[in-house]
Amino acid sequence: MSVVLTNIGELVTNDPGLGGGLGIVTGAAVVVDDGRIAWTGPAASAPAADVAVDLGGRCVIPGFVDSHSHTVFAGDRSAEFAARMTGEPYTGGGIATTVAATRAAGEDTLRARAQALVREMLAQGTTTVEIKSGYGQDVATEARTLRIARELTPETTYLGAHTVPAEYADDRPGYLSLVTGPMLAACAPHARWVDVFCEPAAPTAFDEDESRVVLRAGLRAGLGARVHGNQLSAGPGVRLAVEVGAASVDHCTHLTDADVDALAGSWSADPGGSRGPGTVATLLPAVEFSTRSPYPDARRLLAAGVPVALATDCNPGSGYSSSMPFVVALAVREMRMSPAEALWSATAGGAAALRRDDVGHLGVGARADLAVLDAPGHTYLAYRPGVPLVSEVWKDGARVTPR
Repeated sequence: MSVVLTNIGELVTNDPGLGGGLGIVTGAAVVVDDGRIAWTGPAASAPAADVAVDLGGRCVIPGFVDSHSHTVFAGDRSAEFAARMTGEPYTGGGIATTVAATRAAGEDTLRARAQALVREMLAQGTTTVEIKSGYGQDVATEARTLRIARELTPETTYLGAHTVPAEYADDRPGYLSLVTGPMLAACAPHARWVDVFCEPAAPTAFDEDESRVVLRAGLRAGLGARVHGNQLSAGPGVRLAVEVGAASVDHCTHLTDADVDALAGSWSADPGGSRGPGTVATLLPAVEFSTRSPYPDARRLLAAGVPVALATDCNPGSGYSSSMPFVVALAVREMRMSPAEALWSATAGGAAALRRDDVGHLGVGARADLAVLDAPGHTYLAYRPGVPLVSEVWKDGARVTPR
């Protein structure tokens, strides 16, 4: 059954062929058929459809693509947050608290928490989400985490190399062997990606050589690469991500000129034009908000021509927000992105970070994943921060949240 969504005040397509980065059409309509976008354009020219839905002049945007989250976990770290707000620095050490709680939790408990967070995301306009493991750090819990994540999204990431657990504190090579051997074998069937927390400034995270071993093992197992890099200090994460052809390097809070050059260079085609897509810089401003850390310099990346994605990093420790509209507002206010740049990064940028061409835009043939804003234009996402502007969400051509 085909559906025409009509009387759209502002339609954001992310189609550069329509002019401007967002490909905006005013007075627009969208035709959806068989879960895909069949047509977009002026409402007066819309073809007939089986059902018509009048959106009353509202703005329609592509569904948000949240390309970095950790939503399968147990436990609570609100006390840690309170301590940070009184001046305690963030070091990543609290991850061990979540690991202990996640190992102890039953599968139904983990599933219920993850389902609730994904429902929260959906209600706020997120139609594609990536979910990582990393709070198990043993074979059984990592595999269980990814099985649950795969029930909720095809974008699942094996992050056994999140931190070194306490029982391996004096045997880092032993844990590395576990992560790249039995744990990888158990988790790879449930994952699309492999990730590593490459952060020499954190004693429980992984240095460059260790991170390279993890990523290359994942690549050999058929997984794509992603990297947590340069969160706490300038380090090797960004350049390692580019070296291995990672789809995204996430955080990017502390960058050198060489890091920016490496990211920009990853998108420069060789003379034969055979180079594939480069490495996206994924920024996670809700983490800086929650840890009182410096925000990444988005303008520096954009000026260098580096594609930027925005994501929540929804997790119980460093940033417990499921809200992509909040992330957009932070990017505009704190990272000096324009409202248009922030929205592109939260939709098309996230799709690029997942190497997806079927989401993050509303071009013909894309998945009919979209959010309707109770506002006349996309600028309101930053103009009215904290206000629940998403009035309804459509996924695969069906309304999945009420008007």
